[in-house]
Amino acid sequence: MTLPRLTALARQAAPGLLEAVVAPLAVFYAATVVVGFQWALVATAVWVYFGVIRRLVKRVKVPATMYLAAFAITVRAAVGFWTGTWVWSMIQPECGTFFIAMAFLASVRLNRPIVQKLTLDYVPLPSAMLKHERVRRFFVRITLLWAFVLLINSTLSIALAIHEHLQGTLMVYLLVRTSAVAVISGVAIVFSIFAFKRLLRRMHVAHV
Repeated sequence: MTLPRLTALARQAAPGLLEAVVAPLAVFYAATVVVGFQWALVATAVWVYFGVIRRLVKRVKVPATMYLAAFAITVRAAVGFWTGTWVWSMIQPECGTFFIAMAFLASVRLNRPIVQKLTLDYVPLPSAMLKHERVRRFFVRITLLWAFVLLINSTLSIALAIHEHLQGTLMVYLLVRTSAVAVISGVAIVFSIFAFKRLLRRMHVAHV
């Protein structure tokens, strides 16, 4: 079994993650400043749908995160235009995030950790490696970690949205919420990377 290098895996995953996760956020925040909240939703939806359609036309696999992003921005835009206020379009997707966290926990119970599926969308790991007991345990633990990260992020986001809506300050909400979620998620990402690096190192020693 040939074990992949962490740097090579990162190079493979980075473009897809930038397109599916980072770019839509950048488009949304930039458009909010320039054209306002509702049109920012439209601009973000166009970006996400363009990415999905481009991949389908080229017959390239569409990562699950891109489908999730397309669904989330569709619901957020619909709620935003229907209610005419930003607070409900922010709270509703966070309720969806709560249920996604529950799905993460359920996937652990079913011994089919979602993080493994999401990882394979961006990083093709060897099948022999996926069958290893240490790898299975790793994905179970990381899925549990991210379930709780999603729960924390959604709870914090809802509380901030309600608080800032009473103050009438969308931009403050976006700034505080983005900073808080970035810190929490960033710590979890760093931990996940180091845990995976440790896993590869231990498997390499065992393999040698």
